[in-house]
Amino acid sequence: MDITPFIRELLFGHDCVIIPGFGGFIGNYTPARIDRATSTFHPPLKQISFNRNLNHNDGLLTGKVSEALKLNYADARNLVEQFADEIKGKLAKGERVMFDHIGSFLNNHEGNVQFEPDRDANYNLNSFGLTAFQVTPLEEFDVRKRILPYADNGSLRKSNFRKYLWRAAVIVPLLGAMVAVPLTTNLFKTKVQATSLNPLASVEFENNNEASGIKKPAVSYQSSQKGDSVLTGTEQPVKNEVVPPAENNIYSVIAGSFKLETNAAYLMKKLTDEGYSPELIAAPNGFYRVIALKCSNLDLAIQKKDSIGKKYAGTWITRIK
Repeated sequence: MDITPFIRELLFGHDCVIIPGFGGFIGNYTPARIDRATSTFHPPLKQISFNRNLNHNDGLLTGKVSEALKLNYADARNLVEQFADEIKGKLAKGERVMFDHIGSFLNNHEGNVQFEPDRDANYNLNSFGLTAFQVTPLEEFDVRKRILPYADNGSLRKSNFRKYLWRAAVIVPLLGAMVAVPLTTNLFKTKVQATSLNPLASVEFENNNEASGIKKPAVSYQSSQKGDSVLTGTEQPVKNEVVPPAENNIYSVIAGSFKLETNAAYLMKKLTDEGYSPELIAAPNGFYRVIALKCSNLDLAIQKKDSIGKKYAGTWITRIK
C-alpha cells in the first residue's frame, strides 16, 4: 500500500517524519528572498531533505496510518515496514522511486541513496496561497539625480527661510501683545483676598463686598474749627493712610471681619492663645469684627498692624473716640 499521502500530511505539521527502517524526512525553513538575477520574489519556504540515519520507529507515521485506516498498532506497523521494504527493493534494482510532491530516490554508483527534493513543493503553512512572482526592474532610475538639482540651486533653503520669516512676523506681535496686556491693564489681577484661618469654613471678608457689586462710600474727613477730624459715612478699613492726629483718639487694630460669628470666634480663640485680648464687635453692615488690640498712639497701632498682618492677611486700623 502507498502511504505517501500520510507522509505529506504529516510534513505540514511536523518538522521530522520517519519511515522506520528506511530514513527520515526533515523540514528546513527558508525566509522570503529575492533572486536579483531573475528579479523573482519567493515566499517563505519549508523545503524537505532526507536523512537515512533517522530510521528508528518514533511512532508518528505508524500512529497516523493506524488512525486513518482504523487498524490496530501492530497491523499498522507491519504495513509501514512492508512499504519500506518495497522501496529498498526497488532501489536495489536501480529503479527511481518517486514520492509525489516530496521528491525522488535513486541509488548512485556507490550504492548510496540519493534524494532529490521537489523544488515546487512548499510545506510552510504560513505561505499557503503564496507563489513566486517576477517583476520588471525600473530602468535609469537614480535617486541621486533627483536630489542633486535641489541641493545645487539652494531653492530648498530659500523656501525654508521664507517660512521662518512668515512665522516670525505672526508670532512676534502676538508675544508682544501677551506681555503688554497684563502689564498695562488689570485683566489678570484679582480683587479677592484669601485667608489662612480655616480652609473648611465659608468665610466672606468685609473687604470683598466690592467684588460682589456692593459699593461702600469712601471715608472722608472734615476739619472742624477746633482742628479735629470727623469721620463721616460708613467705616472703611484704613491701610497705611496717614490719619490726621487728634486728641483722645483710640486706634483699633482689626485682624478680621466675618459674616459668620463662628468664624469670628475661631479667630478670637487663636488671638487669645497668642497672648492678645481680642474683642468682638458688630459692624454697621452686619459683619463681625475681631479687634486684636487698641492703641492710643497711631505709630504704635501701625507697628502692631504690620506685625499681626504677617500672619493674618487683611489686618487694618480704624479709629474710634
